[in-house]
Amino acid sequence: MIKQQIEKWIIRMTRSMNLRSKIVLFYGLIVFLPTVLLAAGAGYMMLHTVRANYMLTIREAVRQSAQSIEFRKQSYDLLATRTATDGELISRLARDYADIDEQLGTVNYVDRSFLLTSKYLPGIENFRIYHTNDTLVQDGGLLWKPEERSLSGIRERDWYTKMLRTTDNLVWTNAADDRTKLVVSHKILNAYGDVYGIVYLLLNYNGVFMESFEHPFEGAGELYIVDDNERIIASSEPSEIGSRLSSSSLGQYWNNSLETSATKSGMMLITQEIKSGWTVAALVHLDRLEEQSTRIMYYIGAGIAFFLLLSIFLIMIVLKNVIWRIRKLGTRMTDISQGYFEVTVRNRDNDELGELEVLFNSMSGRLRKLVEEHTEAMLKEREQSFRALQAQINPHFIYNSLSLIRWRALDQQDELQIRTIDALTTFYRLALNNRVNVTLIRDEIEHLKAYIEIQQLRYPGQVSVEWLVEPDVLDLYSIKLILQPTVENCYLHGGITTRTHAFIQITIKRVENTVQFQIFDNGKGIGSEKLEQIRAGSYKGTQNGFGMNNIRERLALYFGTEGRFEIESVEDEWTCVTIDIPVCKESPEIKKGDGA
Repeated sequence: MIKQQIEKWIIRMTRSMNLRSKIVLFYGLIVFLPTVLLAAGAGYMMLHTVRANYMLTIREAVRQSAQSIEFRKQSYDLLATRTATDGELISRLARDYADIDEQLGTVNYVDRSFLLTSKYLPGIENFRIYHTNDTLVQDGGLLWKPEERSLSGIRERDWYTKMLRTTDNLVWTNAADDRTKLVVSHKILNAYGDVYGIVYLLLNYNGVFMESFEHPFEGAGELYIVDDNERIIASSEPSEIGSRLSSSSLGQYWNNSLETSATKSGMMLITQEIKSGWTVAALVHLDRLEEQSTRIMYYIGAGIAFFLLLSIFLIMIVLKNVIWRIRKLGTRMTDISQGYFEVTVRNRDNDELGELEVLFNSMSGRLRKLVEEHTEAMLKEREQSFRALQAQINPHFIYNSLSLIRWRALDQQDELQIRTIDALTTFYRLALNNRVNVTLIRDEIEHLKAYIEIQQLRYPGQVSVEWLVEPDVLDLYSIKLILQPTVENCYLHGGITTRTHAFIQITIKRVENTVQFQIFDNGKGIGSEKLEQIRAGSYKGTQNGFGMNNIRERLALYFGTEGRFEIESVEDEWTCVTIDIPVCKESPEIKKGDGA
């Protein structure tokens, strides 16, 4: 009720206004004023939303980075642990070897079991299994003995002794000679705690962590990994890799409490612990947030100016649109005058032009409906005339008469007469079926064969008939009575029975998406003047039977422009009729288009 009152009040207030005044009023109420108010409110809300989303995005990025780092670490831990806890390896390192064949067997086992496995992970530069079994050789591949050689910046014996003293079985450290290298060590011990060796993995820092630490947070902060001994294992700042936490730039922001974030001096520290005891720390620059807020303010100001200019531009477009609508009405009226009734004009407003658009749409709709009704009536009239032609002869009377004659022929044992009656029965059974006007091509061929059988009995030995029919077309659909009337013309008008070596060739084949019927005879042909009349559709013939015009009209009725009837002839030599229809796997229906 209130809505209706408001609508009436608006209509009453704007009733006396012309179209230009209405457009200016709607511009102020719908475009200009809402743009200013919404821009101011959106700017205020945007600043608060950006701050919250920025912090949420940073925390989510840290969490995802922690998950990725933990997954990568677990992959290398799994390789070291699997090697160090392999029961067969422990057994082979613990036994005493009497000959070289036994040692060779152990070397082959180690290579076969662990050499390929180590190649599945990226960044592994060196993979060794150190042991102290005096009876087992070191092959320089995977099996090694701790000696005086340098290993990641320290002697092998010193490294081996240091690892034996550690309480943890699995240890990650930075290489002493190169902080961009990581050393993963794992003791090889049995169930009783006896150590038989140590697994050594040398990892390339770039291959393991570079993906997570290369330009983190789009340059708005740094990312670190701190182990449980407060040593920086990895960092987006290469100079701080391997240093102690207390001596790094991260130390002054470090918070040992349970909080996961802390803010100090325009920087925010966000930490995320992972299961292995490491801590992923992100040091984020808050001044980037302020820069982003400032950019947003500029964007909002530019947006307001843009939309105000856009609104002025739109007003000009709307005023021009009035002229365009008038011209469009004129164009659509021209279309109707030329016979195109499927035209409408989109109605947008209830102004003067809107009323004209509504009236125009109503007029075009009524005209279109009248034309469709007229076309449909013409189609029904053509179809009913075709049905009337089929119904001129009472089929039951013919069937009963032929049946009576056949019984009399059987009594007289007249085989020739029986063949003639059977052919006539088949012919009229197909020709006088008034229920449908479409048929399978195999039934149309059967009807034609019955007709030719009758003619062959009538003119024995005078005409030879050649059939060229592709089996694939037999189960496709066609309209009835297009072949028999054409062949009938060979006898009635082509004088085929008077020719020496007379023959008729019937070809039915599929050409891409078209079924082609072709009937060729060497009768007396057609004169050029008469042939042009037949092609133009002006030749009336003898008015007996269906005729070629009837076939052409029914092809257009069912197939439109896709149904084609062509005739070629040379007088006193030959005639060829070609009929093309589209491939129909289902029964075709009458069209209502241009071909009707």
